[in-house]
Amino acid sequence: MTTETKETTTIFGIRAIIEAIESGSTINKVYLQKELRGNLFFELNNLIKEKKLSTSMVPVEKLNRLSKNGNHQGAVAQISPVEFQDLEVLIEKTLESGTTPLFLLLDQLSDVRNFGAIIRTAECTGVNGIIIQKDGSAPVNAETIKTSAGAAFKIPICKVDHIKDALFILQAAEIKTVAATEKTDDSIYEINLNQPIAIVMGSEHRGVNPSILKMVDYKAKLPLLGEIASLNVSVACGAFLYETVRQRMPVTK
Repeated sequence: MTTETKETTTIFGIRAIIEAIESGSTINKVYLQKELRGNLFFELNNLIKEKKLSTSMVPVEKLNRLSKNGNHQGAVAQISPVEFQDLEVLIEKTLESGTTPLFLLLDQLSDVRNFGAIIRTAECTGVNGIIIQKDGSAPVNAETIKTSAGAAFKIPICKVDHIKDALFILQAAEIKTVAATEKTDDSIYEINLNQPIAIVMGSEHRGVNPSILKMVDYKAKLPLLGEIASLNVSVACGAFLYETVRQRMPVTK
């Protein structure tokens, strides 16, 4: 069974979720009842693992709320309201368009409101696509859509197995990568952003993963003149993106 709004679709019932996955629907997350057993459950669980879908084991009360007390059979899934795009195809289209590529990678950003705010800013600054990791990233759900002011429907979003995969693909296409991090002496204002660029923003609590920092072409930080040691990630992302816009604006006399 399903319940729908303009922004999201919730499916409940093990067989319905299996059919949705097999049909190719974009699944945000699957919630399974703790200690659930049975042949049909194991079929669903194996399919989840095969497709590398995000899942959580939750108490039955959580499933009752998600399904509005429907006959969920111990399983509820949320379908993404947007269709994710293939990264390599998107890069090829961007290069063919003649514009200077600008991509944004979010390294396991987890807060949906930060995600929505970043999507909104990215759309306003001409970002060609946003790249997220399949596991551990904030979902594109109703709250994300609301916070983005609908921008999530206007900007391409790609999912990859790991952010490292995206970095390899971008660098192979001669797109330079720059990570936002305080672990550098270089300011964002010293980096040439008027070239094919992909900006990497980290998670709210950890920042950019150290293994990712080793792979990027540049590392850059924002100057902090007060006593607080860091900025909200969506604010920092906005500063990075608008510095890119500033550098790319034509010089006027």
